[in-house]
Formats: sequence, C-alpha cells, structure tokens
Amino acid sequence: MNVTGPLPADTLFYRANNEDFDVVLAMYHDQGCIPIKLLGFDVGVNITIGLPIIRTSVDHGTAYGRAGSMLGTGNPGSLIEAIKLASRMAQWSSK
Repeated sequence: MNVTGPLPADTLFYRANNEDFDVVLAMYHDQGCIPIKLLGFDVGVNITIGLPIIRTSVDHGTAYGRAGSMLGTGNPGSLIEAIKLASRMAQWSSK
C-alpha cells in the first residue's frame, strides 16, 4: 500500500476530490463526513472499518425528520451507493 499522511484537512479533501487519492481515512466522524457531504451529499458513503462484518451506511444520516411526512422527496442515491459498495467489499473479502 502507498500510504501518505497525516495531511491537513483543509487541502486533503480538495486533493482527494481531484483524484490524488483512492481513499481518505478520517479518525473521527465529523472530520470525514462534513467534507464528503459538501462534495457529494447524495452519493456519500460512510464505512466503518475494524469490525468483523462489512458496515456501510448513507453519509447523510437517517433523515428521520422526513419519515412519513414528505413522501417522494428523499433521494436514495447515497443508500444505493452504500449497498453497491458493501456488495463490492463482500466480493473482495471472499477472494
């Protein structure tokens, strides 16, 4: 693995968005989720590493306040990306 860091967050996500890196590892939820939401709110995926299972989730949270009240207004993009990534991870782990 070619690993670099630690790097300052103020330029890290700019560089990651320009495809200088394949992955960015954030030590805390808000360090990673805030810039990801800004860069791709509808497609961001949160991955929890270090678990004995694969865990991906939408990056924007549950949108619980919308549940049942604004039918048809949600965007499933982040959920779709989380499911696709979990599927790819499952394939990688079976090799």
